Amino acid sequence: MTFRPTMTALAAAALVSALTPALAQAQANAASGVDELREEVRKLRSEVETLKKEKSAAGVGDRVDQLELKSKDSVVAGDIPGSFRLPGSETSVRFYGHAEAHWIQDLGKPGQSDYFTDLMTQPLASDASVRKGRSKLTASTSRFGFESATPTGVGAFTTKVEADFYSYGDSTRNRLRLRHAYGEYAGWLVGQTWSTFMDLDNLPETVDFNGPIGSPFSRRSMLRYTFADVKGGYKLAAALEDPENGARVPNLVLRADKSFDWGALNLRLLSHEKRAGDEARRGYGVGVGGSFKVNESNLLMAQFARVNGDYDMMYGSTGFMVNGAGQILFDKNDGLVLGWAHVYSPALRANLAVGLNRSRADAAYVAESQAYGWEQSKRLTQVHVGAIYSPIKNVELGAEYIHGLRKTFAGEEGKLSRFDLMGRYMF
Repeated sequence: MTFRPTMTALAAAALVSALTPALAQAQANAASGVDELREEVRKLRSEVETLKKEKSAAGVGDRVDQLELKSKDSVVAGDIPGSFRLPGSETSVRFYGHAEAHWIQDLGKPGQSDYFTDLMTQPLASDASVRKGRSKLTASTSRFGFESATPTGVGAFTTKVEADFYSYGDSTRNRLRLRHAYGEYAGWLVGQTWSTFMDLDNLPETVDFNGPIGSPFSRRSMLRYTFADVKGGYKLAAALEDPENGARVPNLVLRADKSFDWGALNLRLLSHEKRAGDEARRGYGVGVGGSFKVNESNLLMAQFARVNGDYDMMYGSTGFMVNGAGQILFDKNDGLVLGWAHVYSPALRANLAVGLNRSRADAAYVAESQAYGWEQSKRLTQVHVGAIYSPIKNVELGAEYIHGLRKTFAGEEGKLSRFDLMGRYMF
């Protein structure tokens, strides 16, 4: 009974001993095959990944090429509203303008110097040679222009060039006229634009191209610096402007503007020089202006200026004259403009503007003007009542009645009475 198990164990041990080398060899062979298979799989995966990357890169490259080709033919929107970006640059450019026509119908005696309002040359009641009534049609106030903006580290560098075809006098009618041409960067402006002494913000809109009498109205070549505090709502400006009469020094203009929730206010100071031969005389001007927002549909505007010796800085002034002794004489003027703007709807707006100019010229100036055959105006008054309607986008139709009164130092009067109809297409 004890012999049989022992023999069995010995036999099993012998069998295991005999089979162990074979099993070890088999396991080794199997492991080697698995390793080889794993290596093949790794290599295949590596090749697949490489092919995928090459294929993906080729696809991206094709897409980039397609986008680059497309961008050369596409228009990219610029930073200025309504502008486009010049290909290959960061400069935004906008072209704009309008085609405009006026039909001006005078009911009384018409002014002699121009199509639009000019009370300074309004015929007097005693001038029997001028007949009542006149019709004029003109498209010379049509204009075009462009502006650009290029971003920099301290803000945008901007430029503007604008021209129209409105020139004074029949001999120069419909000639191209430069209105604006300037560059502006970091508060500095160099070129031609509205005078710093002009209160364009508080000048009522009119259908008539010249607008109400009694306001500074001038474009000048200049060098101007403006400091603006957006959060504080104020601007300070100083400018050297072209005197336009051969003076030794440019005009100096200082200006301060302050905005409020209810409107805005400004103060303006002017120093200028007039020169005739070896004679020179300095003149001055001061102006204040403001606006008041009654509500979303109504805005009130007002501006006052006192200027001596400069007809550009006071619409309605005769400026200065030189007497027989070579002395420079100044016309001295007070100007007041009041305006009301009312918006009925996005398509319809109306305006009321009143302009006044009062001359404070002394007796010597009045006598000198009479010696030249000119009756010096003592007071000019002008009223505009009009509306502008936009039936479709970019089209405006305007109608306005204008009444004016001129009174001289001699007590004579001249009256202006006219309708101005306007059509404008903007682009």
